[in-house]
Amino acid sequence: MREWDREVSRVAEPTVTRPEVVDFGGSGPPILLLHGLMGRASTWRPVAPWLTRYGRVVGLDARGHGASPHRGGGWRTEDFAADAAAAVEELGAPAVVVGHSMGGLHAWTLAAIRPELVRAVVVEDMAPDQRGRTVDPWRAHFASWPVPFASLDDVRAYFGGPVGDYFAECFEERADGYHLTADLDDLYGIAAEWGERDFWPLVERVTCPLLAIEAEHTAMPPGQQARLPVRAPGGGHHLVVAGAGHVVHRDAPLTYRGAVEAFLSEVLTR
Repeated sequence: MREWDREVSRVAEPTVTRPEVVDFGGSGPPILLLHGLMGRASTWRPVAPWLTRYGRVVGLDARGHGASPHRGGGWRTEDFAADAAAAVEELGAPAVVVGHSMGGLHAWTLAAIRPELVRAVVVEDMAPDQRGRTVDPWRAHFASWPVPFASLDDVRAYFGGPVGDYFAECFEERADGYHLTADLDDLYGIAAEWGERDFWPLVERVTCPLLAIEAEHTAMPPGQQARLPVRAPGGGHHLVVAGAGHVVHRDAPLTYRGAVEAFLSEVLTR
């Protein structure tokens, strides 16, 4: 019996009941989806259906986001990775961990500190060394948003295109209209660490295969994403997606899907 088949038998019917966990269905090897800053697990809805062909797909609302009960502090990257580790442990077998932006950082951190829980990593548009950057430029931008929005249609129209659909998943209805599910002060606290730390030492502890998907119009420091599978001992691949912005899986869904499916076909048959 292949190792994959043994793992399928171990995770046939896991039970995940925490409010911050979204079960997208499927069966077989676990696939854990980690969203970006401001997001939530439901932002993966366009991706999850085709991923269920490859395993049991679960998304996690990170601390400070979505339905996570954890608010107001505890923003070390290792803390987020520990939350992801708990989700994988509930699923009962090593997972492929797919992360967008912040989620990509948490994915390779999990693989570094708990290698027994991760069989492969997909990183979408995230760089390990952003030291010197601050959240200050973001403050004016976020303050310019016309929050609360009157409707989700207004959210979609304001942000426009595929990104508008993405952001519609990040807002929730309150008495006076639609607000982000995350608190801006929490977001600033989370992102502040990225401008202070070098995360290459964690990349250099990743012993499983790693796929780095970079947006052509990335805002990340140049050259770093191409080096992710080079500096990670597990090796892997790097792809630049032409025409795509930061949310590659929304901007170029077919290219993103093709890259991830090819990678899964490779790593799940090892």
